[in-house]
Amino acid sequence: MERFASVALVDARGWVLMQERDEHPDVDPETWGLPGGHVEAGEEFAAAARRELAEETGVLVAALQEVTAVEVVHRRASGRVTTDEVRLYVARVDLTDADVECHEGRQMVFVDPAGIRTLPLSAGATAVLPALLDSPLHARLRDSTPVAAG
Repeated sequence: MERFASVALVDARGWVLMQERDEHPDVDPETWGLPGGHVEAGEEFAAAARRELAEETGVLVAALQEVTAVEVVHRRASGRVTTDEVRLYVARVDLTDADVECHEGRQMVFVDPAGIRTLPLSAGATAVLPALLDSPLHARLRDSTPVAAG
């Protein structure tokens, strides 16, 4: 079992930062997911979430709140199937698409939650996003003070 950490950044509108994945990833190419990735050996999930977010978007956040932890079945391009642990973290930010760099995939953009489920989602995003979008936490985040980001 591999370990993955994902981050949902929520802006003032309640929109969620999403990554349009390209054809290159071994897991879930050509889908929409959240910034994040592998948790390295000896690394804590929250630390991995912050590291992956910075690597993929250039965004630095001091604090993240854990939303959920789930097991996700990943079907890899190689044909290998694994059941992996995925943890979702969230932070409220005052950023726009222009503030976010895209170091992986086709684009990183804030997406209206009303349309997220119409996108072809990665297995991880499909598994973790309902815990955020279907909860009162999402509305509280939209209305809260953002964490420092840059």
